[in-house]
Amino acid sequence: MHRILLVEDNEMNRDMLSRRLKRKGYEIIIAVDGGEGVEKAISEKPDLILMDMSLPVMDGWTATEHLKQKEETKSTPIIALTAHAMAGDYEKAMKAGCDDYDTKPIELPRLLNKIKAFLD
Repeated sequence: MHRILLVEDNEMNRDMLSRRLKRKGYEIIIAVDGGEGVEKAISEKPDLILMDMSLPVMDGWTATEHLKQKEETKSTPIIALTAHAMAGDYEKAMKAGCDDYDTKPIELPRLLNKIKAFLD
């Protein structure tokens, strides 16, 4: 079973997405801010990270940069999740080290295709 770290501060988004991913057979690890996301990525060694970009403590861009600089997490795929579908956000996420990008509200079939592309 693949393990996904979901870094999301919004409880409603977190609960909805984690339940839907669990039903698809993924084990979900939860972090509620960027700092906790970095800690759990290192300690839990997930197969993939779904990273909200607007997070308390440490934003998703900074958390991604930290993870991509660490030997133990630099090859873990990170998909940026953001409600900020503004011009330049995709480029900013890629520059931070994200491997892919998806917008909120989450369209589950599209996100699942992206997840499968990294995990298969």
